[in-house]
Amino acid sequence: MHDAVSDFPRSLAAYPSADGLALLDVLQQRISADPFNAVATLIFLLAVLHTFVASRFTAASHHLQARYDTQQRLAGRPPHPSVTAELLHFLGEIEVVFGLWAVPLVLSIVAMHGWSTAAHYVNNTVNYNEALFVVVIMALASTRPIVGLAETALRGLASLGGGSAAAWWVTILIVGPLLGSFITEPAAMTISALLLARQFFDLQPSRRLRYATLGLLFVNVSIGGTLTHFAAPPVLMVARLWEWDTPYMLAHFGLRAAAAITASTLAYFLVFQQELRQLASRSPVPDVETADDEAQPDRALLPVPRWITLVHVLFMVWTVVNSHFPALFLAGFLFFIGFARATVAYQARLDVRTPMLVGFFLAGLVIHGGLQAWWIAPILSSLSQEGMFWGATLLTAFNDNALITYLATLDRKS
Repeated sequence: MHDAVSDFPRSLAAYPSADGLALLDVLQQRISADPFNAVATLIFLLAVLHTFVASRFTAASHHLQARYDTQQRLAGRPPHPSVTAELLHFLGEIEVVFGLWAVPLVLSIVAMHGWSTAAHYVNNTVNYNEALFVVVIMALASTRPIVGLAETALRGLASLGGGSAAAWWVTILIVGPLLGSFITEPAAMTISALLLARQFFDLQPSRRLRYATLGLLFVNVSIGGTLTHFAAPPVLMVARLWEWDTPYMLAHFGLRAAAAITASTLAYFLVFQQELRQLASRSPVPDVETADDEAQPDRALLPVPRWITLVHVLFMVWTVVNSHFPALFLAGFLFFIGFARATVAYQARLDVRTPMLVGFFLAGLVIHGGLQAWWIAPILSSLSQEGMFWGATLLTAFNDNALITYLATLDRKS
């Protein structure tokens, strides 16, 4: 019984030889060997399809809540959140999709292999290190002292261009993503997004420029963490497995990524330069939805002393250095929460919701991904280098980079 539990999922070496078989025959052979393979992949594909229709759940939630509010007012009762509408909104959160579909996946393991196998797989086989790390580093990166420090540093660079909205735009979109190689991509995304909101989006640019900026930010951040081997979640997933260190990353990927980020940003600047320069004459109009949650509390807080900022930086350094040791960085985060409470007069509200959602996404991803090697490995083996490149390029437009990178490692892991 113990061997059956520890041998799940079946390693690729345990399948019959596939020499001389066509790809479809290999897949059919592995489904015959363990029918659960087909079940696990079907559930995974349903989860992927769910991500494409998540926005429909969100739209349905808003429509239902509006109708429910109208009914409450007509009945003379004050409006309040509808349970059904909130559940639909939950189904519309992209970050929870893989976690939600992990429930039927685990139930399927129980039904076909037993509870002990399911418990061992979820608790012992799956590695949640990256998911936990992302939660902590994103929460730390979004704190007021860290965002203030990043803003001060980038302000110095933006001042070289006169401190205009255009200068801020270029600085944030080039330097911000490159920070992902040192403070992790999730942290760089958090800081870049917050600074863009303050220095750019509050100036009410056109819809076309807004979408272009978001798309450019996403792409820049997705490659900005490749200067080192320890910060970006996709790199973390392959660095130890493929024996990549920082000098290797910098020489093979980092310099090219930095050049691509700079070239892309300057190309976008040339396209939108007229509107970017016109933004200098506009007054900021903070987003109504975030004004109450972020702007107002910050205005009531005391200026952040340098020693508090230094302590925040040390907490981030501790987290990054111990990124492979959850017990250490989670303990550090608990100490940080105590420190943040003690210095509450200088702190904005600690945002843990967004980091937890992202961590939940990654946790759900590795639960599903660990059961997909049976079909990923033969497909990758059948592709040429060019085919793999173009396939990954196509998939990255629809799926998270961490998902694609993780699936790509399954062949080597097995």
